[in-house]
Amino acid sequence: MVLLVFVHAYNLNESYLQPWTLPHEPLTVTGFTEYWLANGLFRFRIPMLFIISGYLFAMSDHKPYKERTRKRVKTLLYPYLIWSAAGLLLTYVLEMFSYGSNVVAATHMVQLDDSRVLLHQHHWYEVLARWIFFPVSYQLWFIRVLFIYNLAYPAIRFCIMHRVGKWIFFSIAFLMWFATAGFIIIEGEGLLFFSLGIWMQKTNFDIDKANKWLNLKSWFIIFISLSVIKTLLAFEANFTGIQLVLTILHKTVVISGLIFAWFGCNAMVRFFMGKKWFVWLSAFSFMIYVIHAPLVVYATKAVFMYADHWYAYRIITFILLPLCLIAIAIVKGALLRTLMPGVYSFLSGGRGL
Repeated sequence: MVLLVFVHAYNLNESYLQPWTLPHEPLTVTGFTEYWLANGLFRFRIPMLFIISGYLFAMSDHKPYKERTRKRVKTLLYPYLIWSAAGLLLTYVLEMFSYGSNVVAATHMVQLDDSRVLLHQHHWYEVLARWIFFPVSYQLWFIRVLFIYNLAYPAIRFCIMHRVGKWIFFSIAFLMWFATAGFIIIEGEGLLFFSLGIWMQKTNFDIDKANKWLNLKSWFIIFISLSVIKTLLAFEANFTGIQLVLTILHKTVVISGLIFAWFGCNAMVRFFMGKKWFVWLSAFSFMIYVIHAPLVVYATKAVFMYADHWYAYRIITFILLPLCLIAIAIVKGALLRTLMPGVYSFLSGGRGL
């Protein structure tokens, strides 16, 4: 979740990151650092979360499907709708002030066309669509997609456990992931790795020790070197097919980073999970997730409106703003859990209690 905040704090000119994104600006220390981290090293996070989600959900097959679905409504659907509404409310309130309205317009977060750049300019049904399908709190797409996959779990499990069907299913899921293809309810990256988590649980895959072919030193070298190469190419290369090359490099970086982080960081995990202060902080990871956006975008733009003449303002913002938002989320979560535990439980879907 901490890495997620830094990814969303990316503030170069081309702010919307895809595997093939070209920065379209000169290579600088700031540009290299932000692109290398946000569109390289940190990109294994979402696949890992989907694998964990699929694995844990598959462990509960002894429970009735209806019971599990009802629980997912409380832990996923309700928080999704609540925090999506919170993002809309924040945007609406900001637009009530001149400076806030300028910030929202400058981010293009709610822009529909050339003449409608504010939430106040939406029709009611457009606001409804944003609330349910296209949240201003854009990070919530993960919860929406995960909820759909949980509903579709019996079908996904059937395809995975079918002797022939699993090859067809995983081939389609892999192609969707590689192409970064997706729809409102089906998303390529999520489908592949959520299904992989189910397969790992059902086949008793050893999630603690890497197989011989998973040489961690080799994967670490691949992870670091290709992420650097991809970053340099994104800034400096200019040839036909560069976007395909960047996509291949990006997907390889994701896989290598996922393997290394999964099997190579056990000692670090044991160290931190042995610290009471870290365990206490980790309880608020969901609050970090739901609170940081769209705040991080609005805050970045607000800072840039005043600080664009400061030396190194972009890299300073990239480093300090996420840390501030993470601290704010933890403080808010801690106060809410202490003062109104029932409300906190409802807003967090029962997490972190």
